[in-house]
Amino acid sequence: MRQSQIAAQLYTIRDHCQTSAALAASARKLREIGFRAVQVSAIGPIPDDEVVSIMAGEGLVICATHEPAPQILAEPQLAIDRVKRLGCKLTAYPYPRDINMASMSEVKKLAARLDEVGALFSRQGLQLGYHNHALEFARCEGGTALDYIYNHTRPENLVAELDTYWVQFGGGDAAAWCRKLRGRLPFIHLKDYVFVPETNQPVYGEIGAGNLDFPGIIAAAESSGCEWFIVEQDICPGDPFDSLRRSLEYLRTLVK
Repeated sequence: MRQSQIAAQLYTIRDHCQTSAALAASARKLREIGFRAVQVSAIGPIPDDEVVSIMAGEGLVICATHEPAPQILAEPQLAIDRVKRLGCKLTAYPYPRDINMASMSEVKKLAARLDEVGALFSRQGLQLGYHNHALEFARCEGGTALDYIYNHTRPENLVAELDTYWVQFGGGDAAAWCRKLRGRLPFIHLKDYVFVPETNQPVYGEIGAGNLDFPGIIAAAESSGCEWFIVEQDICPGDPFDSLRRSLEYLRTLVK
């Protein structure tokens, strides 16, 4: 992993990205921290050309996006057009909203539609990814729902945006999943899993602050062809920019 491959997920600082001025200030902070790329997600209603201009002005590459899950399934060309306008090639189906992962028929229907939609992305030079949470680790036909989704879609139509925290939360092994998705993992969400004894529950944490084996995860992701290592923290204990800074400082110790 090179430092230029480490990106910040704007969802982490979503409260600071709701206007053009706020997004510009946030982009400047990210570049000062040391990030060179971002994933665009959960920002305000800012024109795409302004987003491109702001990021370019700070020397930040837009490596990927998240587009609305219902839009990807129902109106995929709108998502395709936006990804093109932002000048990147990767996006992800972010969350299986209104889909019951305990229902085999619904999982099958989702996988079939993602394969169809992913083919549209592929034909236009883009890649559609699937961003997992924990609910995809429900048992399904001898494996998990996530296994089913990847086993019943073509690699050229659907790639993975593996989320390390949610793999762990769902009872999986992030490094093993990276290896399983060899050749199908262009981007990954790095998010640590911190256990809190007082509540007997895990929380999101800065990379290196929790229990996940990031040297092993990153090595496995690299061997599977990962191009972008994206730092995300859904909830931060204080200033999210400080959390991103601490995560990047840790990841720098693993940079080649």
